[in-house]
Amino acid sequence: MNYVFHRGEYINENQAYITRENRAFRFGDGFFESIRVYHGTPLFFDTHWSRICDTARALKIDWPETLTKDVLQQQVTGLVRRNQVLQGGRVRITFYRKALGFYQPRDNTLGYYIESDTFPDSDFAINPSGKTIDIYPEFRKDIHRLSIYKTLNTQLYVMASLYAQEKGLDDVLIQNQRNAVIEATASNLFIVSNGVLYTPSLTEGCTGGTMRMNIINLALDNKIKVYECTLNPQNLLSADEVFLSNAIRGLEWVAAYRTKRYYNEMTGRLLQLLNDKAKASVQR
Repeated sequence: MNYVFHRGEYINENQAYITRENRAFRFGDGFFESIRVYHGTPLFFDTHWSRICDTARALKIDWPETLTKDVLQQQVTGLVRRNQVLQGGRVRITFYRKALGFYQPRDNTLGYYIESDTFPDSDFAINPSGKTIDIYPEFRKDIHRLSIYKTLNTQLYVMASLYAQEKGLDDVLIQNQRNAVIEATASNLFIVSNGVLYTPSLTEGCTGGTMRMNIINLALDNKIKVYECTLNPQNLLSADEVFLSNAIRGLEWVAAYRTKRYYNEMTGRLLQLLNDKAKASVQR
């Protein structure tokens, strides 16, 4: 039996339900947060908490004073233990505006739903086969104040993922309306050139990923230069390495973009540093 946490209690996932008035279902009015479970412990929770609070403020969802960081962390940890996620896994928290009304809600009360899954491995590991990617040509991502947040409006990423599947690709890169390359369907983008890391700036509209921030900080702590900037398709062709970062999967190296082929030396080094940081975090 698998459990979820909803409406203040742990319940059998088969007993969980939403009403027809649920604004997450009707309007995509909310956001979500995905947290890696590392050796049975939700990883980098402080970083996720910071982004959760920032996103709620941006969406004008009222945060209850009783739902502190410690309370939410205890709820997440309790679910992980009930579901016996003893090694690797994933937690997803879906937050939504719990109110009646149509486009205009009657209030801004918070509701949320926590679920978890189990992975066979606990440590972050490099993907044995590098990803093959291309650029998604059909739609662009607009740059606006909410672009950096993980809202429930994910139609662009769904369509891009379907395109990748149709073309036999592992993933595709998304561009903004200025044709800058900003991210993949579920990951942030990094390129390596002459030992220097480059990643799209948040001002270009990419999602402000927690793993993105961790990788930038790890690189700087280890004397690796990092530039947050504008990237275009030509930068991909001149790069030595390309990798994707994601809170759940860590780092994934890209082997090919069209006819261009890449190495994964820096990706492997950063992945080891990430595992070291994760181990130190859960042992505190």
